[in-house]
This record gives sequence, C-alpha cells and structure tokens, in this order.
Amino acid sequence: MRAAVPLYGYQQNWLLDKSRFKIGMFARQTGKTFTTTLEVVDDCFEAAVREKRQRWVILSRGERQAREAMDEGVKLHAAAYNMSFEAQEYDWQGQEGSYRALEVTLPHGSKITALPANPDTARGFSANVFLDEFAFHKDSAAIWKALFPVISNGWKLRVTSTPNGKGNKFYELMTAEGTAWSKHHVDIYQAVAGGLPRDIDELREGLADEDAWAQEYELKWLDEASAWLSYDLISSVEDDEAGDPDGYQGGICYVGRDIGRRQDLHVIWVWEQIGDVLWERERVEQKRATFRSMDAEFDRVMQSYRVARACIDQTGMGEKVVEDAILKHGSRVEGVLFTPGNKLIMATSAKDRFEDRTVRITMGDTKLRSDLHKLRKVSSPTGAPRFVAERDDDHADRTWAAFLGIHAADNGGAEYDYIPVPAPLSRFEEPAGTLDEDAPFRMAGTRRSKGIF
Repeated sequence: MRAAVPLYGYQQNWLLDKSRFKIGMFARQTGKTFTTTLEVVDDCFEAAVREKRQRWVILSRGERQAREAMDEGVKLHAAAYNMSFEAQEYDWQGQEGSYRALEVTLPHGSKITALPANPDTARGFSANVFLDEFAFHKDSAAIWKALFPVISNGWKLRVTSTPNGKGNKFYELMTAEGTAWSKHHVDIYQAVAGGLPRDIDELREGLADEDAWAQEYELKWLDEASAWLSYDLISSVEDDEAGDPDGYQGGICYVGRDIGRRQDLHVIWVWEQIGDVLWERERVEQKRATFRSMDAEFDRVMQSYRVARACIDQTGMGEKVVEDAILKHGSRVEGVLFTPGNKLIMATSAKDRFEDRTVRITMGDTKLRSDLHKLRKVSSPTGAPRFVAERDDDHADRTWAAFLGIHAADNGGAEYDYIPVPAPLSRFEEPAGTLDEDAPFRMAGTRRSKGIF
C-alpha cells in the first residue's frame, strides 16, 4: 500500500483495518470521508498492480455530498497515487427513478461511482459499498434492507457517520453486540490527541449549543424519547435545494417571525409552497439587533417574496411589532399569542408536515437540527401539555419561526385589496385626502382588485 497523504493516528487505524464489515463513528470534520475515499482508491490501486479490477459504490445523503466525496476525495487521492482516471457524469436509471451518478474509471477497469443514497440506488449495484454519513440517510432502515443482500457475496462494506439520535440504522449497528463488525469511535478529544489541529475550546464556544456539541463532537446519543421531532424525522426532510434564496421559483410564500431581542434570536422564516410541499427559501437570524433593523429585514422579506400570509409572535414585546407590521403590510400579517393552546396547535400541525414529508429544510445545518430537536412536550402540574426547550437561555427560536410559517400556510392565503397609487403631488398642490389603511397594497397602474394569492 502507498500512502497518498500524511494521516493522523486514528485515520491510519481506520485505513489499515481490512475487516470486511467496518463501521466508524467520528466527530465532525475529522476526515472520515477523506480517509475512507483514500481506502477506496488504495484498494483500486492494489487491484491495478495485480492487473485486476475493483468495483466501489459510494452512497451519500445527497447529490452535493456525493460530489464532494468524489471531487475532494476520490479524484484527489487518485492524482496523489499518479493514477490516470476518466471522470464522467450521467443519469443512472433505477427501478423507481433516475439519479445523477458521478463515476471515475481507473486503470485496468476499476470503477468508483458516487450517488445519493436511497433504497433504489442501494439495490442497484453488486459492489463494495461505502455508506457516507449513514445516520443522516433518509429511510436508513429501508436502504439497509435493500443493500445487504447485494453485498452478501463477499463484497466489503464501510459505514461512517456522526450520531443522529437513536432512531436510525446507524445507531443499531453501532450499539449492537457481536463481533461481525469492526467498530471505530473517534470523538473530538481523541482526534485532537491524535494530532488533529483544532482548538476545542474555541470550537465549543463558537458552536454555542451544548446539545449540538454533545452529539456532533462528543458523539453522545441524545435521548429521543421526549423530543417532539426526532433527529431521524428531521433528517428525512433535509434537502440540498432548500434554504437558498436563489432557488426561489416565484411562488406563493408564507412567513413565520419569532421575536427575540437580547438573549433570544429574532428569526424570520420564509416558506415557498410548491405543490403540496413547503420549501425553506430563506431564514434571517439576528441577535441583539435593534427593532428598527429587525423591522427592516421583515420589510425586505415581504417585498422580496410573494407573501400571502405572515404570522408573528405577538407575545410580550411582539405586541408593538405586530401592530407596526399590520400598518405597513395590512391583512397579510397576523399576530399569534404563544398560549399553551396555540403552541400545541402549531407544533402538532408542523409535526404532521414533517411526518408527511411535505416540508423541505436546509441540509446539514447543525444549529437548526439541534434547535428543532430540543423542543420537548411535557405536562404541567395540572396535566395540561406544554412545550419547552431544554435550556432556559434558548427557546428554540428557529423552530417556532418555522412553525409560525407552517401555521400561516395551513390556514390559507390572506385576501388582498389594492388600488392604483395616485400620481405624486407637486409641492404646489394640497393633498386631496388621507390614504386608507391598506396603502401598503397599492400597486401603480393596477385597478382595484380582490382575491387570494
């Protein structure tokens, strides 16, 4: 074997482990994908030396991750090994649809193919398989059921991930008893001790989320029993195309706005409705911002998207915010008091959408995932249900902004009523009258009209 690049001790241990079934739980950004793609290329190099061919398939949680594994792993290592290769992209046709495949052909016919993971792609190849970030794959149990018979005829299997709660196949594999699997466990402390140049204290302070730190860096299995949204459920609605304002298709949008001033975040969440699915288009987050700057961001959002309805947290300091927003934007804006009953309605509606897969959120956003997961449903001393976040200084602001937006969508579009904007008065003319309260909806050159967005 030739070492393509210098490796830290824990990476060398993973690379040199030749077990047929190998699984590794690694902290974020410790090089698990980099090292495993090195093993894949090294295996193809050894096959070329023997004038034989090898076959590998990399299944990632999305097309973007598959591309990263190929571009920042496979191709990089092949070049370091001085191996010529031919790269191509094509639409791979499965039983249930077509998927973008990235493929590299190496000397003596060895091939490495990278694809988004799903049951269709899992059953589509007879090859060695690398499941990259397996805990985050949608329908991981179904993928496993489709995959394992395919690799049963002597093929090797590599599985890596950081934890993602307990409700997925990766958790089952890592915690199962027996000797069939060679298991590796590398948290951030072990990685740094092994030579990884990271400032642990700086990372922890910068992340500013103890749940996320415990899971992503200390590799702890967070309790799913009382979580309103499990990590597996959250992962199932993540999508590469969500969260990018440039992806806006000009459709009807719904906005949720959670008010925070000092300790809490001010969050504005924009959902675009495409068919029956709500896509996260933009999320504004501000902390310790002035009310003027918060209102300015809300005004920008209302002008940038075709907003049918916006729901704003009216509790406490939200009273004036809602009043000002209604004056500017009219009946499209609704204030929502965070009473236990209203929170239950919003949380239930949102969970239904997550379970029905009719929302799409940003993929791989650690803080968002932790925020969505930290919400717990508990019983008050009187037995009434209420929702709490795990820490007093963090109230799941992103979550409630998302839920407010879903609430806006699930309660239909708002009526609009507008008339033409009159021509500007010269400085010699007196105003003819006062504009009505629906002035924000006036559009120049358009006759008076009513309807639903």
